[in-house]
Amino acid sequence: MAEVRELLKPTDGAAAIRDYLLQGITQGSLTPGQKLPTERDLAERYKVPRSAARKILATLESEGYITRAVGSGTFVADQTLRHPRPLPPINESHVSPAQIMEARLLFEPALAELAVTNATPADFARFESCLEKSEAARTVAEFELWDGALHQAIAAATHNSLVIRFFEMIHGLRQQAEWGKLKQRSLTPERRQATKREHRNLVRAIQERDPDLARKTLATHLRNVRDNLLGY
Repeated sequence: MAEVRELLKPTDGAAAIRDYLLQGITQGSLTPGQKLPTERDLAERYKVPRSAARKILATLESEGYITRAVGSGTFVADQTLRHPRPLPPINESHVSPAQIMEARLLFEPALAELAVTNATPADFARFESCLEKSEAARTVAEFELWDGALHQAIAAATHNSLVIRFFEMIHGLRQQAEWGKLKQRSLTPERRQATKREHRNLVRAIQERDPDLARKTLATHLRNVRDNLLGY
């Protein structure tokens, strides 16, 4: 606390509290984990109301410079957490079909559940269009196109921009060459018929506003896709 008391010299105005604390934190004289003076102590030293000191500390906390714990006090935060290192971009060549399916099984069933709550009549019409076009497809490539479009429509029906963005990242990986080769080999006429039934059941569950059934139906469908695709 001695270092802090030397740093906090009386001066005019509440802004001085912020200036001195920021100076100490950014220049290293106040180190991560170090306990800071109380609101009362700061207010007395800088001749300001406690409410002003409280406001300064709240702002510094929201900016990630300090942390506060009820009953323990105020501490300097770890500054490395204020600017986390960005995640490296995904190298698509390093993402296997098995990894794609793992991610889909973790993520997509929850989309169906959310779509149950948020889907509109326009979304239902889009589902039906995708179903009809996939069922009329004459080639594996055309079938795969409308298969993917249905899953995109379900993601869009969540009406949650962040969820949709996550989905698009995963969906984009299905365009890789290895995925296409596996689909061409594994999507037999029998499997296509089974997929059509599973898609119909999934859409029905969403239309009937049954979140548990929608989640379970999509999870079962994706497990069947995985097993067929990867030969499990």
